[in-house]
Amino acid sequence: MFDWMLPEKHAIALLKKDHDTVKELFEKFEKTDSSAEKEKIITKAVEELKVHAAIEEELFYPAVRNHVGKDLMNEADEEHHVARMLIAELDANAAPDHRFAKFTVLAESVRHHIKEEENETLPKAKELDIDFEALGQQMLDRKKDLKQNGIPADAEHAMVVKANGKGDSPAAASRRGSSFDRKTAKKAVPRNGKTSTKARTGL
Repeated sequence: MFDWMLPEKHAIALLKKDHDTVKELFEKFEKTDSSAEKEKIITKAVEELKVHAAIEEELFYPAVRNHVGKDLMNEADEEHHVARMLIAELDANAAPDHRFAKFTVLAESVRHHIKEEENETLPKAKELDIDFEALGQQMLDRKKDLKQNGIPADAEHAMVVKANGKGDSPAAASRRGSSFDRKTAKKAVPRNGKTSTKARTGL
């Protein structure tokens, strides 16, 4: 079992503390029925996640990537990408009718990422012979700077802005109603239950 008894400014201890913070916010979100409170939690959690992702990607990941290995690190990169896409859509206020559902999916994705990071990535990173407290101080300084001056723009936010809400397809489809054409479906599937070659190929 991984030993989390680390100095307060140890880089891994700081990441673990961030993890605990967002997990608590996710739990609060799930327990409250107040829409206003849910919105406050979304705002706070999104800010925490942006800052956390930035210090990981700018400082922690580069320091441990070679030792941890490309497979784990590449997966972590992709999980960050998925989270940032959802965050960008939340920031853009896309699909208000799906907003809480979108945050719930974000929470599920981040919980999975945290579990893998704490069970695999961080224990492996801890084997490295580097000054984790010096790295932790750099992370604290960067976190302070990000909270004071804002988080740099990322590609995911640019993609969502460019899509102008059109990329939020599940929510958009639900607002339009089902595009399933029952008359066409009846024609395509004969009474014997077998779909004709013409119907299967669309010819």
